[in-house]
Amino acid sequence: MINPIQPALFLDRDGVINKEVHYLSKIKDFVFISGVFETCRMFQKAGFSLIVITNQSGIARGYYTDADFHTLNRWMLDRFNDAGISLTDVLYCPHHPKAVIPEYRTACACRKPQPGMLLEARDRHGINLAASIMVGDKLSDIQAGRQAGVGKLVLVRSGYDITLDDARQAHHVAENLGQTDSFYKWFIEDPTIPTP
Repeated sequence: MINPIQPALFLDRDGVINKEVHYLSKIKDFVFISGVFETCRMFQKAGFSLIVITNQSGIARGYYTDADFHTLNRWMLDRFNDAGISLTDVLYCPHHPKAVIPEYRTACACRKPQPGMLLEARDRHGINLAASIMVGDKLSDIQAGRQAGVGKLVLVRSGYDITLDDARQAHHVAENLGQTDSFYKWFIEDPTIPTP
């Protein structure tokens, strides 16, 4: 394992990077949330790796294929590159315990709220999880981050409804990742957030 010294900004995809569309699989339906590029650029400049961690059970459910996911993912990466942002990695889980596609039918260790993708990112890229931030729009994102030992857990309201109990399990709640000023103010002013 690489010596874990690099902090990361872990991002769920749907509802965090792009507007929530159930089982999104087509480029025409992919709409970036306003301000996402600015926020990602800020963290990239601060020395954070940018890593997407996303459940993609639509593959297991037969709504779209693994190839469809990769086509959309390449398009997304190109848009980030166009904006001067380099995503370190995109990790995805295609599994579901009730999958209609047999090869994906499993209770795996990678599907959030399990921490498998975060731990894989740690091992692959030398990520210091305690110095990292996980941003998600569901409690399962926060639970995965907590199990992996991610230092800061952020819920955004731009995807699924957030209950008060959900919010209490996060360190910070924002309207969306694109609220750069709010996100930056929290990041800079919280003295418990390690700096790279």
